[in-house]
Amino acid sequence: MLKLERRAQPSTVMMFASPLIAAACMLVTGYGLFGFLGQAPLHAFFTFFIQPLSSAYGIGEWLLKATPLILCGLGLAIGFRANVWNIGAEGQFTMGALASSGVALHFNGVDAGWVLPLMMLAGVLGGMAWAAIPAFLRSRFHTNEILVSLMLVYVAQLLLGYLVQGPWRDPEGYNFPQTVMFDSAALLPLLVDGLRTNLAFVITLFLVALTWFFSRRMLVGFRMQVSGLAPAAARYAGFSETRNIWLAMLIGGGMAGFAGMAEVAGPIGQLQPVISPGYGFAAIIVAFVGRLHPFGVMLAGLLMSLLYLGGEAAQINLGLPSAVTGLFQGLLLFYLLAADVFIQYRLKSHAHPRPSPRPVDALLPEESA
Repeated sequence: MLKLERRAQPSTVMMFASPLIAAACMLVTGYGLFGFLGQAPLHAFFTFFIQPLSSAYGIGEWLLKATPLILCGLGLAIGFRANVWNIGAEGQFTMGALASSGVALHFNGVDAGWVLPLMMLAGVLGGMAWAAIPAFLRSRFHTNEILVSLMLVYVAQLLLGYLVQGPWRDPEGYNFPQTVMFDSAALLPLLVDGLRTNLAFVITLFLVALTWFFSRRMLVGFRMQVSGLAPAAARYAGFSETRNIWLAMLIGGGMAGFAGMAEVAGPIGQLQPVISPGYGFAAIIVAFVGRLHPFGVMLAGLLMSLLYLGGEAAQINLGLPSAVTGLFQGLLLFYLLAADVFIQYRLKSHAHPRPSPRPVDALLPEESA
């Protein structure tokens, strides 16, 4: 009989190699999946993974879509390391977009250099304010931040729908549920003419390095990691659990809010009923595939961005449904979790012992008689 037995010491090499193994297994499964869907696997692979990066514009779109994934993934990774499970980055993303859009609409027509920095600040504060709700409820009433942050996603999306279909709707937009286009002063500058990659990507790279410094070189980051790895030891050392909860939620919310601002002030240029294809939820996969390490999160964000681009190319060129993107994301997470199981445990055979025959002297007196 096979049973899972915990390993005495998990392999550090396999811990970092497992995302590569998971990605390879995803590709192998995808090869068979394309054949099952009636596509030539090699041509489908080229369309999905190579064609999106075959031009300068495609590379620009790749970096553009990676920006919110990396930003949200960085914030979530900090919280997950501290054992604070913020699942509501999608809602914090939405609230950051709402707050920054409010600034852009309020100062519509003002051509000043301070409008964009004010939008950035509003986006960060909007995401932090939304994340503060589950932080307060957990630290004060011991509620489950997973459920609270997740439910707040739908509240934020309903608020977005109300605003773009009501008070903020463009009166000259032919009744479409959207705001007016933002002025140039409220838009992020492009890095290269002809590409949509903007200043937010450069800021994201800076935040990757800053997150690494925070986690590895600052005492507060060390305390948060200890609280996640050994809560009892953290309490014995006097580390404040409440402070770790607030820091983890506010940092995650602030980064997600900034990502929302970058989306409406970048490729969209206005507020619409749908501003995210699920970046906040996909960032959970990004954080785990990146092993909760800032540079790993950056690489995982680039991989996840390629899956989004590949899914769009598969819809256009192969006629496949949009669900193929989510399917590849799910396969990646499935294989990563499976690899993690075998990193922590190993299969061991346990044979059932055969029952020993009863000795003669153990027979009852009447039986022996």
